[in-house]
Amino acid sequence: MRADRVFAYGASAGLLADLILGDPRHGHPVAAFGRTAASVERALWRDHRGWGAAHTAVCVGGAVALGALAHRAARSSTAASVALTAAATWTVVGGSSLAREARIIGRALEAGDLSAARARLPHLCGRDPQALDADAMARAVVESVAENTSDAVVGALVWGAAAGVPGLLGFRAVNTLDAMVGHKSLRHRRFGWASARLDDVAGWPGARLTAVLAAVAGPDPRGALRAWRADAHRHPSPNAGPVEASFAGALGVRLGGTLSYGGRIEHRPVLNGGGRPVATGDIHRAVRLSRRVGLLALGTGIAARAIVRKARGHNS
Repeated sequence: MRADRVFAYGASAGLLADLILGDPRHGHPVAAFGRTAASVERALWRDHRGWGAAHTAVCVGGAVALGALAHRAARSSTAASVALTAAATWTVVGGSSLAREARIIGRALEAGDLSAARARLPHLCGRDPQALDADAMARAVVESVAENTSDAVVGALVWGAAAGVPGLLGFRAVNTLDAMVGHKSLRHRRFGWASARLDDVAGWPGARLTAVLAAVAGPDPRGALRAWRADAHRHPSPNAGPVEASFAGALGVRLGGTLSYGGRIEHRPVLNGGGRPVATGDIHRAVRLSRRVGLLALGTGIAARAIVRKARGHNS
C-alpha cells in the first residue's frame, strides 16, 4: 500500500481511538518518555545552553530514531504499517483529554462550584487557580483549549503527514520537553533554551494551520482573520498568538489580559479587543471548535500527502 494511504488509514484510526478511548489509561508512552527525559536531565544538567542542547538532541533524537526503527520493521506489511501509524497517532494526540478536562471545569463553573473548578484547572494549564474568579477561569480554559488544539492535535498531525511515525513521535517529544524544561525558571533558563526554541520551530506550521482552520470552522471566519491579523503578533509566543487570536475572533470573545503563573504576574496583550468577555458557556463552544479543527487537520494532512504523491508521479 502506498505511504499516503497508510497515513490516511492509520492516522484516521488513531484519531478515532483517541475520540472513543481517550488516552491510554496505564503505561502511557508519553509519560515513559517524560521519565526517561528527566533521567537524562539529571545526568546532563549544567547551567549552560550547550548542555541543554545536548539534552534536547538525545531525547528528541532518541524518539525519532525509535519511530524510524519501528517504521522500518513494519514496512514489509501493510497491516503492520497501518497499525503502527494508528498506535503512534493515538499515543501522541490528546484531543479527548483536552476536551474532557475543559468540560469538567465548565460543568463545575456552571454549577457554581469554584473550589472544584480551581482544583481541576492545573490539569489543563499552569495558572494559579486561587487567583482566578469564575470568569477568569473560563478565559483560562478557552485559551488553553485554543493553544492545546495546536500543540496536542494539529501539530502532531502536521508532522505525521510530513514524516510519518518518526514525525509523530518527534513532535510529541519536542512538545513534552518544552513543557518540562522550556519555561524560564532559574534552573531551566539556560538549560531549557534549546528545547523552547525547537518547540517554537516545530510548532510553527501547526499553529498557522490551526489558526486557518479555526477561521474556516468557526462561527465568525471574518472575525477570526481580523483578530489574527491585528493581534497575533502582540502575543509573547510566536505560535500561541495566531491560534488564540483566531479562536478569539471566531468565537467573538476577548482573550488575553492579566495572568498569574507560579506567583508571577504577567500582563498579556488583549486579543480581539472588540469581543465580549468570556462566559462559562464559551468553554463548550471552544471544545466544539477544537474538535472540528482537529478533524479538518486530519483531512488536510491526508489531502496534502495525496497531492505530493501525484506531483512526484507526474515529475518522475
